[in-house]
Amino acid sequence: MQNKKLKIIPLGGLGEFGMNCLAIRWEDDIIVIDAGLMFPESELLGVDIVVPDISYLVENKAHVRAILLTHGHEDHIGGLPWLLSEIKVPVYATEFTLAYVEGKLDEHKLLDETTLIEIQPKQKFTIGPFTVEPIRVTHSLVDCVALAIDTPVGVVIHTGDFKIDLSPPDGKPFDLHTFAEYGKRGVLALLQDSTNVERHGYTPSEWSVKPRLDEIFSHAKKRLFFSCFSSSIYRIRIAMELARAHGRKVAVLGRSMNESTEIAQDLGYLDIPPGLIINPGQMRDIPADKLLVLISGTQGEPMSALSRAAVDTHKHAHIDPGDTVLLSSRVIPGNEKSIFRVIDHLCRREANVIYDDGNQGLIHVSGHGSQEEQRLLINLVRPEYFIPVHGDFRYLKKHAQIAIETGAIGSAIVMEDGDVLELDKTQARKNGKVTAGRILIDSGSSIDVVEDLVIKDRRTLSEDGIVLAVVAINKRTGQIERQPEVILRGFGGADITEAGRDLITRTIDSLSREEVSDYGVVKEKVRVELKRYIQKVTGRRPMIMPVIMEI
Repeated sequence: MQNKKLKIIPLGGLGEFGMNCLAIRWEDDIIVIDAGLMFPESELLGVDIVVPDISYLVENKAHVRAILLTHGHEDHIGGLPWLLSEIKVPVYATEFTLAYVEGKLDEHKLLDETTLIEIQPKQKFTIGPFTVEPIRVTHSLVDCVALAIDTPVGVVIHTGDFKIDLSPPDGKPFDLHTFAEYGKRGVLALLQDSTNVERHGYTPSEWSVKPRLDEIFSHAKKRLFFSCFSSSIYRIRIAMELARAHGRKVAVLGRSMNESTEIAQDLGYLDIPPGLIINPGQMRDIPADKLLVLISGTQGEPMSALSRAAVDTHKHAHIDPGDTVLLSSRVIPGNEKSIFRVIDHLCRREANVIYDDGNQGLIHVSGHGSQEEQRLLINLVRPEYFIPVHGDFRYLKKHAQIAIETGAIGSAIVMEDGDVLELDKTQARKNGKVTAGRILIDSGSSIDVVEDLVIKDRRTLSEDGIVLAVVAINKRTGQIERQPEVILRGFGGADITEAGRDLITRTIDSLSREEVSDYGVVKEKVRVELKRYIQKVTGRRPMIMPVIMEI
């Protein structure tokens, strides 16, 4: 037993925001916490989603026992189809999270072959050598849990995403008591959400947006379009309560908003009185000052309901002068252009757009704990080892420093994706790395991996264009039959067509008969000479594709 080590291996989410995925291993048993995705940066042309490289799990698939999910946001469950297509294991999650998972797996035709197991806070379950207790935490989504994992060498607690809200709209507060109980018994390691480590103080409760939203409802003279993240069930609940209080009917627009609302209603998180929600087709029959439209598209997604309404192409939603459009969400970094483009369109339609209230009141609150909440939890748990998770490296580093300053931990360990942390009852140390990184996915009709070389080619095409060099060669004589064609696409600036033709002719004429008979050699010679010439004349590096036509 003395030589056995517990291994903690992050595969995603440490060093970036998103694609959270972490493996915990004892001997021949592995459990995986979360399987998230991240959305691509603008330079990843044509890529739909980015998921963690799970080579380590695939190589050890015989030892993977289960996937445990902390909650239902895409950065924690979005990579599930990718992982489950490689490894068939049960998925453990709370009721609401499983409802999201079911829809996702059904879409990818994986539902029938996946075992889904519902878990509940304070109800322990065992997987191999691990005994797991879900602990209720609060976040911007409902039914979220931290995971306390009892291992042969001690308890490891993974917080998932959290903030400490003691009075959330669903009446299910953050379970400080259970965290404190674990702290009294002793905790080997605490893995804590770092997302808001740069924010001082406390994150306000979900209820804190209600006064300002109530004020906006009171002053809206015409239709009120309310947009928030479709997973923000608390916010949707508050909006519906205010609609009822102000005598407004509610129309729900957008696929994601409809799905989330239906799931929340089915599971009792939304108590919607009969007659409050109307069919979108009935919107024109309701007086403008008696209508609330819950609409998806808060991040300016091009095909979202709000984006289409902003340019007047939505079947049901039309923005008229004097309508109020409220964006009750934060601007996710990278989405600024698309969001402000939508806001510009709304302003052209003379709508009253509220997206940043300044000091007038809160229209949005974060779902992640700020520094004081992080300190509070650290002081309750008092772990031997503190490991910050979720965020860029500078966030993890700062979080470790804050944990050290509390004086409530043994030591802080900053890890990155692929690091292997080995722990026993007396020590913890990093020991080697496993394969980690990101996999780029084109999710069209199937899940297709996009190689880095493809991205490089796409970037070259987008920045410098393409040059096609078409040459007709007589098979018998090896002579050029007609003047070569040089076709430019996406290539601006100097016209190199004539000079390019002459260069191709000279290049082929300089080749020996043997070289001319090898079209691979001809293509490479033409490509190299054209590349050298174009770069010298224009400074550009387009993709050059020689095409040999045999006559």
